[in-house]
Amino acid sequence: MNKVKTSSEKSVSTSSRTMSLLSQLEKINLDSVLGEADNARYVTSKILHLVQSQEKTKKEMTSKGSTGIEVILSTLENTKDPQTILNILNILIEVVSVGGGRRANVLVTKGGTQILLQLLLTASKDSPLNEELMVLLHTLLAKIGPKDKKIGMKARINGALNISLNLVKQNLQNHRLILPCLQVLRVYSTNSVNAVSLGKNGVVELMFKIIGPFSKKNTSLIKVALDTLAALLKSKTNARRAVDRGYVQVLLTIYVDWHRHDSRHRYMLIRKGVLQCIKSVTNIKLGRKAFIDANGMKILYNTSQECLAVRTLDPLVNTSSLIMRKCFPKNRLPLPTIKSAFHFQLPIIPASGPVAQLYNLPPDVDDVVDESDDNEDAETESEIETENDDDKDQHFKNDDIETDINKLKPRQELGRPIEELKMYEQFFPELSENFQECDLVSKEPKPFVPDANLSGPIVVPTAGEEHCAESNQSTKGVALKEISPLMTEEYNKRPAFLELPKKDSIKDSSLHEQNDQRNLLPSCHCLSQEIVKGLDRISLQNSAKNDQYYGSGCVIKMESKTSHTTLSCSKPDEHVSPCGSSLFEGSSVHLGKLCCTGVDSEEEDSRSSSSGEQVILEVSDVSPIHDCDLYIEMVKTTKSIPDYSEVAYPDYFGHIPPPFKEPILERPYGVQRTKISQDIERLIHQNDIIDRVVYDLDNLSCSVPEEADVLKFNSKFESGNLRKVIQIRRNEYDLILNSDINSNHYHQWFYFEVSGMKTGIGYRFNIINCEKSNSQFNYGMQPLMYSVQEALCSRPCWTRVGTDICYYKNHFSRSSIAAGGQKGKSYYTITFTVTFQHKDDVCYFAYHYPYTYSTLKMHLQKLESMHNPQQIYFRQDVLCETLAGNSCPLVTITAMPESNYCEHIRQFRNRPYVFLSARVHPGETNASWVMKGTLEYLMSNNPSAQCLRESYIFKIIPMLNPDGVINGNHRCSLSGEDLNRQWQNPNPDLHPTIYHAKGLLQYLAAIKRLPLVYCDYHGHSRKKNVFMYGCSIKETMWHTNVNAASCDLMEDPCYRALPKILSQTAPAFCMGSCSFVVEKSKESTARVVVWREIGVQRSYTMESTLCGCDQGKYKGLQIGTRELEEMGAKFCIGLLRLKRMTSPLEYNLPSSLLDIENELIESSCKVTSPTTYVLDEDEPRFLEEVDYSAESNDDQDIELADNAGDYEATNQEDGLSDSDSTRILLS
Repeated sequence: MNKVKTSSEKSVSTSSRTMSLLSQLEKINLDSVLGEADNARYVTSKILHLVQSQEKTKKEMTSKGSTGIEVILSTLENTKDPQTILNILNILIEVVSVGGGRRANVLVTKGGTQILLQLLLTASKDSPLNEELMVLLHTLLAKIGPKDKKIGMKARINGALNISLNLVKQNLQNHRLILPCLQVLRVYSTNSVNAVSLGKNGVVELMFKIIGPFSKKNTSLIKVALDTLAALLKSKTNARRAVDRGYVQVLLTIYVDWHRHDSRHRYMLIRKGVLQCIKSVTNIKLGRKAFIDANGMKILYNTSQECLAVRTLDPLVNTSSLIMRKCFPKNRLPLPTIKSAFHFQLPIIPASGPVAQLYNLPPDVDDVVDESDDNEDAETESEIETENDDDKDQHFKNDDIETDINKLKPRQELGRPIEELKMYEQFFPELSENFQECDLVSKEPKPFVPDANLSGPIVVPTAGEEHCAESNQSTKGVALKEISPLMTEEYNKRPAFLELPKKDSIKDSSLHEQNDQRNLLPSCHCLSQEIVKGLDRISLQNSAKNDQYYGSGCVIKMESKTSHTTLSCSKPDEHVSPCGSSLFEGSSVHLGKLCCTGVDSEEEDSRSSSSGEQVILEVSDVSPIHDCDLYIEMVKTTKSIPDYSEVAYPDYFGHIPPPFKEPILERPYGVQRTKISQDIERLIHQNDIIDRVVYDLDNLSCSVPEEADVLKFNSKFESGNLRKVIQIRRNEYDLILNSDINSNHYHQWFYFEVSGMKTGIGYRFNIINCEKSNSQFNYGMQPLMYSVQEALCSRPCWTRVGTDICYYKNHFSRSSIAAGGQKGKSYYTITFTVTFQHKDDVCYFAYHYPYTYSTLKMHLQKLESMHNPQQIYFRQDVLCETLAGNSCPLVTITAMPESNYCEHIRQFRNRPYVFLSARVHPGETNASWVMKGTLEYLMSNNPSAQCLRESYIFKIIPMLNPDGVINGNHRCSLSGEDLNRQWQNPNPDLHPTIYHAKGLLQYLAAIKRLPLVYCDYHGHSRKKNVFMYGCSIKETMWHTNVNAASCDLMEDPCYRALPKILSQTAPAFCMGSCSFVVEKSKESTARVVVWREIGVQRSYTMESTLCGCDQGKYKGLQIGTRELEEMGAKFCIGLLRLKRMTSPLEYNLPSSLLDIENELIESSCKVTSPTTYVLDEDEPRFLEEVDYSAESNDDQDIELADNAGDYEATNQEDGLSDSDSTRILLS
């Protein structure tokens, strides 16, 4: 206890002594009596002693409310005594040396910078010069300078700028003095005006006198000189001066010298300093040219390769990589034009916008590259003073958020005359149907099973004997066992794999007995021992020989029982380009002649005695609503611009989710710099590059490679996108994607076929014309692959594949035409490596799980044929025709009335509407899989689904952009425009699907039947999980900090109910990512227009990740079709919960559920406005809280974990009572 007391007394004593000394010093300043200099010297020396010995004294002097610093500075400003000045400078140096930047900030805010600069100016006039004073002054200025954003301007106005420079010039051998002087010059040089001024006075040349070849002497001085030089060379004027004097070569020589001699890596900071100087000087075009001319690429490449073995030298490797990437000569994308390889003549040309610019380009303009590969506009001789930039508010400000409350308030307006809207009455027969002729007696659910006429086997030849079986030979077959139907309560638990019990033999005659209308596939010759002979793709032909197509029994006759009402545009067919007529004129379809190796078709037909093994695929076993035959029939009526005549195997066979989990891929350390290094090798070792075109849509005469070790590519099928392939090295290929039709950008969606591969070889694929600045490929997402060989082995599924995946900026230049007017932009590369499991397989790669327009038509046809018309009201109409002449389906689903009594009919007609849409962006295929889950659930026999049908009438447009989907676009329709930016003023000739979808909603508003919910399904490329965007005036105002305008605003918080319900019932849904902010750039989207103009308060965009989840049940897993379909079903369950909670006869909506103030997500809505029309996301970007810059090199990706615990909904949730559901929501 005595020791503690003594310590406490000592502390108090020290504190009181410090305060006493400061009081004495303050009194001396006030008195200004002659002879007080001695007292001031004495007091400051005592304070210096305390500061040097007691950390508490430093804290006390800079603590809040203390006047210690003010007294010290006042003394410094007024005293003339040299020793007192030195004491005070030493005191201040001691104070700011520790404690981080806070203490330096205190000194700056008290006016310390101005006092020190004035003292420096005064001391510089002394003769002889007080060296000690200059050392201390510069040391202190170097410490507080970085905390004073205006120190550069202050020094220039004060006249102190050149004092430090002159000191260095006059005392080059006095290292003790020039070291702090250089530190101050480095601080001054952060201001571009100062850097130019110092450069004119010879500072660049001076720095090269200090730095030099390897020497163990004065390494601290060399390091500071290099840092100063790097700061000076950021000025373009100084950089040009350095280039003119040949200093780029000098810097490279110095770097190589230090690299060779620093064998123990003790001077890495000096080596990095030299690289920083090179990095600064290569910011200008002249610097990059000088770097290339000095063989800089090879020098840095070789030195960085030697550094790879030492992990501590990674900063050198990374900086070298950045320099080499920047200096890599910009290459022209190897295309004749960046416009799409396919052309479609629009019925009318927009008056303005990107499409109008595209059509108005002169024919001789090169739109691939600009005349210059860099944006040199900013490189002028006079530098622009930028010090005022430091005053900019550092807090986040999003100018895109709408701040005008009058514009935010919904203004329900029809926009079209009521007489015109009457045309949509035909799409709402349920409002006038009396059901007098319907049989509504039976209440027994019809089992949801496939149509018996569609369940026959499809026989597909597999790898086996050398010859395929003919009709008079026995064959071995494998029958797939039946899988539980999707439309059951446990639909999402269907088996994810196929069992293949082998039968001993199946006589061909017995096959004909079982299915006398179906013929076997034509015989073919095997490609290899590993796979079907010549198995390449399915061809669809206009004519066929009798022995090469399915018989008449295979042709599905689609006599639709529903009314197909088609709305024609105001300017119909005469304006539509002949994109075609239907793909097929004939009515027969066959699996086209499989490519044969060395065997003619005549030779095949002559063989009649060989036997082979076959796989019999029961189509109904793959999926209750997937039918291979029916798919072919649907394709026959699909119209594409390229007139596709082939069908991709994955779309034909179908997809079953794999039985295994697919975790988010862990990014290997250093993968990006390794790939960049391999790209740089192309420039250094040009003779090693093959540079051979192996696939080209622009050159129809491009021959298919005959060599066995060259891969074959194809994308000439529905939704395919691959424009050109160039073989770079033996097992490396550059791939170029096609632009959206009538556009010159939007390169993201890919879907193509690869064949001719070998096993045990890693093939690298580089997609080199991506545009977005980053991608989830950098954060664990993998591309998808479908193996035909695996499908024939009972595993017809898309799987995530690829290693060494990364996304980075490449050396291919983007023209200003393609970049929305911006110059100096580059494309980005997605690179991944795949090792194939089967030799000569046929594999397909895709950005995400493909879902074609023909697939949608097939699914709708199957759903219609399987439902119980006594229980489910299902109607499929054609809303309108697209520009290419494809139909846009409109689906109506609800429950049939209990009887045709008036009361039941009235209840039927008074059900509230729910309006759903999807796939406005073709590349967001996940939206279709979610919609598939919704449709299947609504059509199922689940009691909750029946309750849901009895609660709502569903109007669903499952594909708003059929043309874009068919032709492999990523974002646009054939008009070359983003349809989700056309909702304000859609053009009936250019945007028919949007025009008529909006017309349906306007009609409902006109007859006072506003939908309870509108939701547009989308996919999101930059964020994980599933989440929603809604519309709220109050939350939008909160995020603009306009609190005064919003504090009195009354708003019904019901828009939060559905997302909140989904967050507690759907495992993939994340409430924390939802946003209800309305942005100016989104005012033409469906979500905002339906909310603002139609008046639907619960108007949403539901975004599904393309990658995976970072929270909940699926945390750490990539998302698959099973999870996406589950999300579609959970959305339906959420609507049922919403009905129960909002019904006036049930429970009132719990206020705690919608407590906005407590649950407003502050950080999630910090979004940035798009910088160009080329790359804007459909909704706010919501980037992950990680370094998303593809410029960075292998900084460890740190993703902030969500603290929310995993929530797994119970299997019995559908059967919960209303009170139970409410309790779950509030728990």
